[in-house]
Parts: sequence; structure tokens; C-alpha cells
Amino acid sequence: MLIDCDNCEVRNIACGGCVVSTVLGAPGHGVEIDEGERRALGVLADVGLVPPLRHTVPSPVAPGAPNRRVS
Repeated sequence: MLIDCDNCEVRNIACGGCVVSTVLGAPGHGVEIDEGERRALGVLADVGLVPPLRHTVPSPVAPGAPNRRVS
């Protein structure tokens, strides 16, 4: 999994509560984590030792579909 803060939908909104910012200090480049690391971070977040991963990328819009968000 490539975590690139530049393409995160919640950049500058949820950075303070994201494990990437907390552990790595919001790196200026992408961070790659494998499935085992992702699971380990999830376990640490589940017990409250680190915040969860909040990285969210925009969903691709299907051709012909309206481009709108539901909040």
C-alpha cells in the first residue's frame, strides 16, 4: 500500500489524527507499507497506542455518473 499524503482526500483536515503524521511527521514523499505493517498499525490503533490510518483517496467516478459527494 502506497500512502501518498499529496493525494489524500483528507489532507490538512485529518493529518493530526493520522498514524502517518504521528509516527513519521507527515513525510513529504509517499510511504509504502506492506500488508503485515498495515495490520500491525491497525492493532496498535485498536488498543489506542497510535491513531488510525486516515489516508483516503478519491473514488474513481464511473463514466457518465454525476460527480457529486454525499456528506
